[in-house]
Amino acid sequence: MKITIASGKGGTGKTTLSSNLTSYLASLGEKVVLVDLDVEEPNSALFLDAKLVYSKVSNKMIPKWDATDCTLCGKCEEVCNFNAILQLPEEIRVFGELCHSCYACSELCPTSSLPMVPTKIGIINEYQSKLFSMVEGRLDLGQEMAIPLIAQTIKYVNEKFSNTLKIYDAPPGTSCPVIEASRYSDFVILITEATPFGLNDLKLAVETMKVLNKKMGVVINRYGIGDDRVERYCQDKSIPIITKIKNDKEVAKLYSNGELIYEKIEHFKNSLDEIITFIGGLK
Repeated sequence: MKITIASGKGGTGKTTLSSNLTSYLASLGEKVVLVDLDVEEPNSALFLDAKLVYSKVSNKMIPKWDATDCTLCGKCEEVCNFNAILQLPEEIRVFGELCHSCYACSELCPTSSLPMVPTKIGIINEYQSKLFSMVEGRLDLGQEMAIPLIAQTIKYVNEKFSNTLKIYDAPPGTSCPVIEASRYSDFVILITEATPFGLNDLKLAVETMKVLNKKMGVVINRYGIGDDRVERYCQDKSIPIITKIKNDKEVAKLYSNGELIYEKIEHFKNSLDEIITFIGGLK
């Protein structure tokens, strides 16, 4: 199974939940891998006693202008839907930050003057702890698009861990990176909090997952603050509330120290048990 843990906003507890859930599953004997797809700021490794065992460069294919046979016909600029190609009086200018690697300009160029070349956008790291593996994508500073690295990280995990439960720690929000992190998942856990901001962004996340036709459930974090509007919304939309994680200052302290929580706080562990039971019912 592939399970994405996502939310409509940052700071709701995606990494806390995904790192603790993966570690707890592994301690129970489950074959599981944690995948950090928040490639712009991956931090799951901070909570795990794990060693880096493999690293590979992630490239994006970008056209490079070859002036040798180019006639400056303008076909490349015409077919580019992303404004990544600009025809000037004496040259073709390529804006790699805007390129989506669709190959249209390269394939349709009548003189083959725009060959695609690899350009480094980040790295994929694999870590190994005592009980399970973790993989992260880490985008280079200054790179504009996270989606190519997210896709390559998922591909690496699918090839390396074919018969393993996969927990995807998604980026925050509801934009393209979240869609890429969720589109191939079997189930999406949306983590939120019972506040006006939490409800607003939960609604956005739910609508996004409906477009993707994804099965989903909700985890309410920091339960005890706010009101019951998130619960009423889930009831109205027939979205299962998988568990409610109590608001607890000790949880925040452990998180701030980079420690796993379920090992020391019983009610948090009980919430993980409820999630695992729910997941078991999906298989």
